[in-house]
Amino acid sequence: MSGAHEQTRKRRPPKMYLISTDLKVQDQLEGTIRLQRGNICQEQSRGDHPWVKVLDNDIMVKIEKKFLLEIPTDLVGLLEPVSDPETRLKLLSNPGKLQTLAASPIGAPLWVQTGQVDELSEAELKYIGPLTRGSSAVFFGVQLKGSAAGKGVSNGSFKGNRLFICPEACALFVPVSQIRLRHWHRSNGSDAHDRARERDNIHRSGGNNQSSNGQHSSRHISFAQHHPVGPHQPHILGILPRTAESAPIAAQNQVQFRGPASPLPFQVGQRVCFPLEDTVERGEVRFCGMLPGRSSSGLYVGVLLDAPAGNWDGHYKGEKLCHLPSPLYGLLLPVTKVSSEPKSLRHNPPSQISILKLLPPPIAKSGPASPPASALKVALMPPTKQTVKPPPLPPPKPINKPLPPVPPPKPRTPTSPTATDLLQHTNGVHGPPSPLRSPDYGDTAGENGEAGPEGELEVGSMVEVNDPPLFGVVRWIGRISGISELVAGIELDQELSAGTDGSYLGERHFRCPANKGLFVKLRNCRRDSRFPAPETPVNQVERCNSIAFAEWGSERVEEHTPPVDGDEARELYQGWKRGIQGHLNSCYLDATLFSLFSNCSSADWVLFWPSDPETDQSCSQAQDLLRCEIVNPLRRFGYVCASKTMALRRLLEAANSDTGFTNQEKDPEEFLNKLFQLLRVEPLLKIRSMTHQPQECHLYQLFPPSLPPSPSSPLCPSPIDSPIPLSSPSSSRMRVASVQALLESSFLHAGLKFVEAPSSLLLLMPRFGKDFKMFDAILPTLSLDITDLLDDTLRQCSICQAVAEWECLQCYEDPDITPGHLKQYCQTCNTQVHSHRKRASHSPAKVGVPVEPWTGPLHCTRQRMSLFAVTCIETSHYVSFVKHGPLPTDWLFFDSMADREGGENGFNIPQVKACPEVGRYLSLSEEELSRVDPASLRESVRRLLCDSYMCLYHSPELSLYK
Repeated sequence: MSGAHEQTRKRRPPKMYLISTDLKVQDQLEGTIRLQRGNICQEQSRGDHPWVKVLDNDIMVKIEKKFLLEIPTDLVGLLEPVSDPETRLKLLSNPGKLQTLAASPIGAPLWVQTGQVDELSEAELKYIGPLTRGSSAVFFGVQLKGSAAGKGVSNGSFKGNRLFICPEACALFVPVSQIRLRHWHRSNGSDAHDRARERDNIHRSGGNNQSSNGQHSSRHISFAQHHPVGPHQPHILGILPRTAESAPIAAQNQVQFRGPASPLPFQVGQRVCFPLEDTVERGEVRFCGMLPGRSSSGLYVGVLLDAPAGNWDGHYKGEKLCHLPSPLYGLLLPVTKVSSEPKSLRHNPPSQISILKLLPPPIAKSGPASPPASALKVALMPPTKQTVKPPPLPPPKPINKPLPPVPPPKPRTPTSPTATDLLQHTNGVHGPPSPLRSPDYGDTAGENGEAGPEGELEVGSMVEVNDPPLFGVVRWIGRISGISELVAGIELDQELSAGTDGSYLGERHFRCPANKGLFVKLRNCRRDSRFPAPETPVNQVERCNSIAFAEWGSERVEEHTPPVDGDEARELYQGWKRGIQGHLNSCYLDATLFSLFSNCSSADWVLFWPSDPETDQSCSQAQDLLRCEIVNPLRRFGYVCASKTMALRRLLEAANSDTGFTNQEKDPEEFLNKLFQLLRVEPLLKIRSMTHQPQECHLYQLFPPSLPPSPSSPLCPSPIDSPIPLSSPSSSRMRVASVQALLESSFLHAGLKFVEAPSSLLLLMPRFGKDFKMFDAILPTLSLDITDLLDDTLRQCSICQAVAEWECLQCYEDPDITPGHLKQYCQTCNTQVHSHRKRASHSPAKVGVPVEPWTGPLHCTRQRMSLFAVTCIETSHYVSFVKHGPLPTDWLFFDSMADREGGENGFNIPQVKACPEVGRYLSLSEEELSRVDPASLRESVRRLLCDSYMCLYHSPELSLYK
């Protein structure tokens, strides 16, 4: 049972808090730390004075629990990306609002703060969640709408990861503090008035909008946090849906209200009729209620006419009451003049109603003259139920590209409708064509004119039709029986009375909300003019040149530039657009070159290795490119453009017949091996085994011991004020290995020795795939002692410091003689050690000693190498930590793709930043590091210790000789 409780305890996520008041905390290393109310922090230990990690400044402090406000688990991710501490406190005081926003459905209309606090923009919710893998911060991905379209930062991607799809420069990722829900509520005013009401957070219920019986005629957009309406507020009537077969009963952007005392005589979508001059006109109710500012004049009805006999555009005194496609089809009448349409007339429309309908298949007989070419071409309208339908055909299959021509339609039956059935008119005079319906012959002019961009449109394209335009997204492209051309099924942005739910003639081609589906001929569609044309796919390798990257370019530097260090190096490199710019999976190369050359000159000899330009042009070209276009500019200006490294990648690809160097992910060791081969330099390392000739290589892969070392020395409790929280002896501990121990173990078990001391040593850490690591952390040894790993060199006895003549592999893990270290003995100590019965089975090996009469203790200088860089990997992305000075805190962090400007054809932004905190942990021993609570590690420290891939060492004295 205790084991089960232990697992439960480990799985419990750490509690998160907000600091309730401003505090000052004393720390031994940091001094006085000021904490601001609203800072978010993570619990690291329990008790009345728990250790917490303040996420705002990434420091560890101990705070009394009375100053901490616990954040509910489901709200932690929402508050984490909010940058302003005061805003966090305000949001936490209203958890209901946060939960409402977090539960918003995809597609919900929003207001988004895009600039100042009072600057709100229309948007649509597209994504809720973290931006990167492993992150817990919840962001809201929105697509900007209306006047804000084009003011975003991407096309729905974040750092190359596509989270949703929208046009370029229309996506934003914002925290919960910058969004508000848009609700249709009360008034139907302009967007400017809506924004003002949003900013002021005022729920208006004045006399202009509310009549005595609670009826309303206008629309208001309100925040989700408005107070609930009182008992006398009107109840909202639902908008009835519409299918392909049902009558049009709902209008766009129209929500009607009805009070409990006096129901409205007509509902939106209801069929009505009324006398007009000498005829009786018919239509649909689009508005019913009081006119703004004229509550004493009674009720009015706004009607969408079947015939173009109107003169009303849906507005009254500048306030929009309903949506009408054209003033010719709108009329505003007193309720006393309107009556419900008799059922008998609904099935027998009179001849004076001039409605143009397209009936598939088209009619070949002669008929009335065609309308002019400027006639509007919009929807393919199914016939009414009274029209004789053609014989049923199998439903067409959706396609995404034009199909071969289909056979011509079959001959018509005697019952097929004639041309006179299609066009009904009054007194021989035709009215203007409806903006919602167009006759088939209206497309004849278009066939002779300029064709639409059919080949450029596909399912998912954002298009517009008609003029003034209707906007939507293509959901289906295919053929409909009786139509000889390709037809597009469009889901409109706004509802339309003539719209469907994705069905045509009873056959479903796609699904969309009722009244938003429209079928038009593909050639009558054009790209949405509100957004720029999408970027055409380009060859990113060819694009990476000095012209396309002109604004990001870096200069060529001919003269040799040595590296700088200390404060000068930090000032040179720190900031955005610093280091080496990444492009197209180049992080492996960027991180390796920055590690090798930014602050260390030990590898500079490869820049001047002799070569013959006449006999080996590629070698000379690569060396010149590396020296004058990459290393020297990096040290002079602190920045190198991606076009320079792409030129080097092209040379590597040409020299190795490997097409992957310019566009695929590679490893640092593969890059370095190919680069040194191209430069034709001699290998960095010469290593000999006991039974083989010396082998040459550029890097060495560390092999771990059979079992991870587990510290066995007694644990001492950490000081109560320790700046680095150490776990108690009873808690689980990290599995830690140092580079020193790994190198000694690897050489000892393989029987290897350095033939000569290397000037640079590049060591690859032991890793087993992406998921499994033998060690929780690898401690990069700051000063690597290789004295005992050199061949034919005097070595000290592990016990008496005399000249060693024997070494023993079996003694390496002996718990009685400093386990985990090399054991080498003089003749006397070797005899004494192995005379013990526990070591009688050991087989010590003879060590080569220079021929001299050596007696007494050996006093010699140890051969040490200094750590100057660490390359790390996380989810196939490489970064670098580089030491830039003699102080323990002189460390820089480099990421060639820290941010991005633009979409697919944009540019990565490299960043270098100081990370002095890593020095505190590199000074710890393996024992001390194993007791550090992993949850207390800052992000930079965690990446260095837990994700190290390659450690780079150098010997400054030998490098000068090299």
